Amino acid sequence: MLLITCLSTAVTPPIALLLGLIVANVSGHPFLPFNHIAIRYLLQLSVVGLGFGMNALQAVAIGSTSFLFTLISIISTLLIGLWLGKFFLIEKKTSHLISCGTAICGGSAIAAIAPIIKSDEKQTSVALGVIFILNSLALFVFPFIGHELGMSQEKFGLWCAIAIHDTSSVVGAANKFGTEALAIATTVKLARALWIIPIALFTSVLFKNKSSKIKVPYFIVFFVIAMLLNTYITGVADFSPKIVSVAKIGLTVTLFLIGSGLNSSILLSVGIKPLLHGVLLWLFITVLSLLSIQYFI
Repeated sequence: MLLITCLSTAVTPPIALLLGLIVANVSGHPFLPFNHIAIRYLLQLSVVGLGFGMNALQAVAIGSTSFLFTLISIISTLLIGLWLGKFFLIEKKTSHLISCGTAICGGSAIAAIAPIIKSDEKQTSVALGVIFILNSLALFVFPFIGHELGMSQEKFGLWCAIAIHDTSSVVGAANKFGTEALAIATTVKLARALWIIPIALFTSVLFKNKSSKIKVPYFIVFFVIAMLLNTYITGVADFSPKIVSVAKIGLTVTLFLIGSGLNSSILLSVGIKPLLHGVLLWLFITVLSLLSIQYFI
């Protein structure tokens, strides 16, 4: 019944996440083994749908201006994450997964990096748990801070894309802030997700594993195609608003499913040190990117 409720435009992404958390910790998710599959494909389809609401020329302009900022933030996050892992004496694989998830695109980055370093189920689950906890918090905190600081749509969208881990929470927070913020956040975040490829290559060298295949996020290609169709094909723009509306509903349902998979046992299994690692690393990139965007961009 709550899932059906989330199909309504009256339910915002943060509320959907909250409803999911209630389900996870009160009644339990009845189809939990299939939850991650539903989240994966629904999120990808929703992101592709959002592409129909964007202009390719504007996206290129946004991507080019944020390239250097993205590069610096990724490298600095990985270096700080490496130091924090050693400081807290956390397993190297767990620390690296948390750092990659924070630096690039949350759960997607962890899913791509985990097979390369051959992490076990516990190491991967701990890293995902840390990322999902902070994602849930960001969905509520970022729009509040953005409004309190009087951030522009452009600056808030860029901040979301840099400092929030998962694409789902980035889009959810930006959508709550405004249409322009949503367009900028989605474009920058998906461009950032492409950094999975060089980071995966770096990881294979770091962990001396050259046999694992790199998982390329192919849905980004379809996002670009949708954006090109909306920009250059006559008539597509007439249907684009409806597609975007459906995509936003899909995103809301995705966040409900994410929340419904975060039960108390998962939260408790994370542990204090990995959580501190994730929180401090997240605070680093959040504060640094906020100051840089507010005063230098």
